[in-house]
Amino acid sequence: MIEAAVYDTKPYDREYFSRTSVSDGVRWRFHDFRLTAETAATSKGAAAVCVFVNDAVDQACLEVLAKVGVKLIALRCAGYNNVDLAAAKDLGIAVTRVPAYSPNGVAEYAVGLLLTLNRKIHRAYNRVREHNFSLTGLVGFNLAGKTVGIIGTGKIRKTAAQILRGFDARVLAYDPFPTPDWAAQHGVTYTGFNVLLGESDVVSLHLPLAPETVHLLNGESIGRMKQGALLINTSRGKLVETTALIEALKSGQLGGVALDVYEEEEGIFFEDRSGQVLLDDELSRLLTFPNVLITAHQAFLTQEALLEITRVTFENVLRLETGGTFLAATRL
Repeated sequence: MIEAAVYDTKPYDREYFSRTSVSDGVRWRFHDFRLTAETAATSKGAAAVCVFVNDAVDQACLEVLAKVGVKLIALRCAGYNNVDLAAAKDLGIAVTRVPAYSPNGVAEYAVGLLLTLNRKIHRAYNRVREHNFSLTGLVGFNLAGKTVGIIGTGKIRKTAAQILRGFDARVLAYDPFPTPDWAAQHGVTYTGFNVLLGESDVVSLHLPLAPETVHLLNGESIGRMKQGALLINTSRGKLVETTALIEALKSGQLGGVALDVYEEEEGIFFEDRSGQVLLDDELSRLLTFPNVLITAHQAFLTQEALLEITRVTFENVLRLETGGTFLAATRL
């Protein structure tokens, strides 16, 4: 029997992970708190730890994990920017992730955010609940015939592009690793980054966080976007510079923004803060804009995604014991 400590867990994590019981070969030890250098000692006795996007697996944390005998860090997400991979390698700790747990779920959610923001469905819903049936201020636009720019790599951006083509939108794509055969098959046009920004009525982000993508959309690049364009981000918060985003909304450079991620979401998203004062001034400011829609990092949250996350994580923990090849191991 192999034991794994699972950090930053919520009820849905426990539900799906518990479906793989101790009789299947893994004993899960659930923690509500995040994994950090200060909490890493709680993994003592576990051969593996399972972490999420806001756990801080830096060198100090990894040194504690190595000291107590942890051999595997299993990320239950696609991104791994919160793990010091070089330090993990030096300490002999393997790192795995779930790179494609729900391409359809995330892509569908991004399009759902776009539809909600554009047609102001969230505002209409709130009005009707207050018995206000006025349509004033709820005018949107047809996606058919509009240009949507997809920035990103991998399956999610492909799925999002294909869905948007179903709306008869013109879809532009910017990708450092283009797949021209796929683009030709689905009527998608690859173009340069600046061309995409300048021609798109909607820009949707679908790429990982890396040193070269931090603040990909900043004051300068947002200024190159089409006046009044909509921005959708379901990837990573730090892809967008929040201060510049607020200025672009105030000036009208951006016509609206839908975010499922936020630059400083750690400690806020995934938690109930309804009884507390929100201390993040920029997030508070964003929430005052009528043309801003924010959700708390839930694009991944489908039954299919949770099952796949559980399956891949379970397989990797078992392979730690059997010596098999890990699924989706990260490498420097």
